[in-house]
Amino acid sequence: MKAFAAAAQRSVLPGFGLTMGFTLLYLSLIVLIPLSTLLLKTMSLSWARFGEIMMSPRTVAAFKISFQTAFAAAVVDLIFGSIVGWVLVRYRFAGRQLMDALVDLPFALPTAVAGIVLTTLFSPNGWLGRYLIPHGIEVNYTPLGITIALAFIGLPFVVRTIQPILSEMDPSSEDAAATIGANRRHILARVIFPKIWPAMVTGFTLAFARGLGEYGSIVFISGNIPLKTEITTILIVGRLENYDYAGATALAFSMLVLSFLLLFLINFLQARSRKRIEAFG
Repeated sequence: MKAFAAAAQRSVLPGFGLTMGFTLLYLSLIVLIPLSTLLLKTMSLSWARFGEIMMSPRTVAAFKISFQTAFAAAVVDLIFGSIVGWVLVRYRFAGRQLMDALVDLPFALPTAVAGIVLTTLFSPNGWLGRYLIPHGIEVNYTPLGITIALAFIGLPFVVRTIQPILSEMDPSSEDAAATIGANRRHILARVIFPKIWPAMVTGFTLAFARGLGEYGSIVFISGNIPLKTEITTILIVGRLENYDYAGATALAFSMLVLSFLLLFLINFLQARSRKRIEAFG
């Protein structure tokens, strides 16, 4: 009790009760009430209607494309985001600050603008499309285009998650490993990777979750072809445009549940692995 009282006296904010009250109020207004409304609207459907919506070939295909492209984009972000974070932290070169600022560009750029730019870039007369299409590599209106758009918006999540961990790492431990004969592969696997992989998993999870809910950057480059390039968010918007609000909320609620379960599983495995590493030193 004395320690709690001393901590309360040192706190800058005016007390635990008041700050917790604001926290619960904010979470209720911004998170809980909208999500509960989603649930209540979905419950207005009968089980037969809900099953009909969820098991339709168009819905199954949209879910499949959404999860596959979001996962592939998150993997791409994990690999290249880790490399970008390493370069920005470990090296000093001309233009480093500019490059560091460019990483946040997908955060600031409207996603619809990003979608238009990417679609133009990979069009038959675009800067990249004119070289790819003659070789049979179609990007626009394919799952590959969706993956590229999701990778574009998800990269900052990985870079900004890994950068602080890399900044705190002491390079002397890598030098010490090298002096006792460890090669680059062993240093990477035994010294660097155990320290940064929790941040890598976190960045991967954030990029994956962001990709599942993305709409603006996808709507142009995907072409929205049913059963081929139509993702779940576009299908939800389509139902809303047809005034099928219950059907749209059913899809949104299912997406929410699946995303939550997947993220919970990833975080559970991450926490369990971290405890195992700490237990074995």
